[in-house]
Amino acid sequence: MLETASLARLLNAREACRQRGISQAQIASAVGASQSQVSRILNGRGLRRSRLLEDVCLYVERFEVGVTADAVRGNEELVDALRSAWDGSAGHAKALSTVIRSLSALRPTPISRL
Repeated sequence: MLETASLARLLNAREACRQRGISQAQIASAVGASQSQVSRILNGRGLRRSRLLEDVCLYVERFEVGVTADAVRGNEELVDALRSAWDGSAGHAKALSTVIRSLSALRPTPISRL
């Protein structure tokens, strides 16, 4: 079962999809899942904390407010990667930030709706 914060996040993502016309197929393509998997998640069937649930929420949140600090803190894989890579110094934090920002060039551009 999901904790309250994750469930609220999922409900917000579902509502954002409805309001912004983001299709399940669009999400599935972006996160490397099937449309049926995305449907199951957005409709709350068999919910448990998973990488796919996180990916779906993050994808939709980008259209809402961008990636939030809470979303970053809630992403265990990202936090673990930062812990293992960062030596704790301000200089190293700046260097890691530069590397991370440079990765945005690899991000696909969102498909505009007509």
